[in-house]
Formats: sequence, C-alpha cells, structure tokens
Amino acid sequence: MGTVGLSFGSATSGQGFDVATTVTQIQASEQAIETPWQTQLATLQAQDTVFSSLGTDLSTLTTSLQALTDFDGVFSEKEGASSNTDVLSLSSASATAVAGSHTIVVGNLAQTSSDASTAISNPTDTLSGSLTIQGTTFNVDSADNDTTLASLSAAINAAGIGVSASVITDTSGSRLSIVSGTSGAAGQLAISSSLSGASSGSITFQTGQPGLDANLTVDGVSITSSSNTVTNAIPGVTFQLLAASASPVQVQITNDTADIGTAMNSFVSAYNAVVKDINTQEGNDSSGNPEPLFGNPTISMLQSGLSGALFGTSASGAIKDITQLGLSVNNDGTLTLDADTLNSALNSNFADVTGFLQNAGSFGQTMATTLNNLGAQAPDGAIFLAQQQNSTQEAALNLDITNENSVLATQKTTLTNELNTANQILQSIPSQLNQVNELYSAITGFNENPNG
Repeated sequence: MGTVGLSFGSATSGQGFDVATTVTQIQASEQAIETPWQTQLATLQAQDTVFSSLGTDLSTLTTSLQALTDFDGVFSEKEGASSNTDVLSLSSASATAVAGSHTIVVGNLAQTSSDASTAISNPTDTLSGSLTIQGTTFNVDSADNDTTLASLSAAINAAGIGVSASVITDTSGSRLSIVSGTSGAAGQLAISSSLSGASSGSITFQTGQPGLDANLTVDGVSITSSSNTVTNAIPGVTFQLLAASASPVQVQITNDTADIGTAMNSFVSAYNAVVKDINTQEGNDSSGNPEPLFGNPTISMLQSGLSGALFGTSASGAIKDITQLGLSVNNDGTLTLDADTLNSALNSNFADVTGFLQNAGSFGQTMATTLNNLGAQAPDGAIFLAQQQNSTQEAALNLDITNENSVLATQKTTLTNELNTANQILQSIPSQLNQVNELYSAITGFNENPNG
C-alpha cells in the first residue's frame, strides 16, 4: 500500500479531514494495477470488431462463390428463344436443357373433345330418358332430381367422370355442353342419348370439336402431343404451340451468360471487400496508431491463403488460369473483371469454364476450401480460432479485474471505517481540551481565559 500524507490543520481545530478523498488517494496506486489489464482488454475487443467484420465479408465471399460452383447455380441456367412467337412460344428451359438450335414445324394443334345437345326453347323444360357419357349412364327422373338441363349438368359434374358440363343459352335456345377433361385423342367423348324434352321432343348431341393430338416435327422427327403445352420434344424445354404453320420455327436454347457475368461480378466485389479489409490492417489509423490487427499472424494467413487459391488450381481443358476468365490481380491484391474476355470464354469454351469452377481441384473448389479454412466457421476456421483465443484471454483479464475490484472494495470498506474513527477522534480533541481546562481551573482556581 502506498503512503499518503494527511493534511487536516491544527489538531485542536476540530476540523478533521475528508475521509472519502483520503481513501481514494490511498487506493490509487493499487488501482493502477488494473490499467494494463484494461488496456489489453480494449486491444482485444478492438481486434474482435475487425475479426467479426472480416468473418462477415468472408461469408459473403463464400456465398458469391457458391453461385458459380453450385451444380444447380448460374451455370445450369438456360434461356430460350423462338423465331416465330405467333406459332410457338418458349415457356421454360431447365438445368437439364442443352444449349443448341432446333427446327420445329407445327402440323396441327391439339384439340379437346366437346359435344353439345340440340337446343330447347325452354331451359326449365322437364326432361326424360337417359344420357350415357364415357360409359356412365344418367337416368333422368324426378327421383334423381336431374330433370332439367341445369340439374342434369350439376349431376354430371358431381359424378367426377372426367368431363365438365354446362348450360349454354343464346337466341336459339339452351343447350347442354359437355367438354372432356382430357385433351387430345385420348379424351375423345363417347356420348349416347335417349333424352327428350316435354315441349321440345328428342334431344341429340353433335360433336363440337373432336379430340386430336398435336402433330409436329422436331429436327425432322415426327412427334405427337395430347396437349399444346409440349414437354417431351426437347429435353428440359417446355414450349407452347399457338398455331399450325408449314413454315419452320427456329428454337434456340442458350446458356444464361448474362447471369453468369452478374455472379462473377458479385464474386469480384466480395473478394475485393475482403482484400481491402486486410490492407487496412497493415497500416495506422487516422490518429497514427497501429490498426488493431497490425502484425497479427491471422492477417498473413488470410493473405497467403487467398493469393494461393487464385493460381494454385488445376486446368480445365482450354482454361488454364483465371486470366482466361477475364480476371486480373491489381497491385493492391484486388481483382478486376474484363467482361468481354469472360463472354468470349463462355461462348467458345463453356464446358471448360464450367469445369474450371466446378471440377475437383478446380479454381472454384480450391477457393471454396480455402474460404472454409479461413473463415469464422467452427471448429477450424482461422477467424473462428483467433476469436476463440481472444475470448479466452478476455475471460482471464475480466476475472483478474473482477478479483482486484473485489479486493479494493473490501479494502475501501476497512479504510473508510478506520479513517472515520480517526476523524471522529480528531474532531473531539477541542471538546476534550476544554474539559481538561475546566477541571484544571476547578482544582487550582486558575482561569486560563483572561476574559472568563
């Protein structure tokens, strides 16, 4: 414990001294023990902030890379175009589609079978007889409550036999319309009727439209389709037939190079953000003080890992290194992307570019492994391990500070009690001296106070 000189004036003044200030002065030297601990703790916490930012940016970089290395990512996306959208329109091109050109001639469209009854003048006319649709017979009588066009239509729809019924009314009267629920030839309706109306006589059915399959040729191969939405002609491609035409329609399936370019730009931006994070830690801040991770070995690990992953990869066919994808490394370690070079590589060597990003040992896979080793992923990421090490040191420092504060708090209580007692004694001295003088005067008759 350090020494403190007490200054409280004359012992007979009765003024005493400031106990709280005196305790603070006595403990100041011991409290200074915590200063280097607090400084070290602040340094570690500043490092934690940077580590957290680096971890976030590395995670963003990992996500941007996954768009390029994922087998179901942008390299699997396809686009399609039709030379005559009045005859054929493209609906979708999935990852299984293969880039290429196809010639399609649409002979005829698919049709859905439909029949309609002869018209009756009164839609509420009572019906009798029976109607057979696709082998299911509807006996029209009051017991089944289907003795009008409307009630018979409802009964047919409720039966669930794969057709839909409705009543159509125009100036010539009302008809019962039956439409197959299956398009193409397979849905051809088979209807027989012995219906009659109370005021209209016999009711017969006529074919409105026969059920027909679409006929088309794809690259010279004849194909039929029960629907005008065709999914089985070109693998992975769905298109809609809109009209028959003797003129060929060209269908072009292409790789989605625009989305690949966007994904590559995102990767470059995310990579550069990490490099700039690292570069910032290699100097001083605006006040001239070293950055929190200046000289930290984790920074060196990040630098060497990222730069090594850029060029320590296997070739894929014609693609030997990242420069052939339009990527170049600047003096500060950041990347620049030349879009024209990338598009040229995609148009001339698409499969090789894909392999350079997705094959085992490729640039994409090597970079993905490197990012996993460097990031904040438990249990082996470099950032994660550095954060764990800091956390351990911070816990030890906080414990030391807590223990020291506990000792100081106990000491403060003891000192305060002792000094309060001393202060009370000092403040009582004048009163005690007066008592002695009074006793002396009583015994000797001598009065020290000449005015008393």
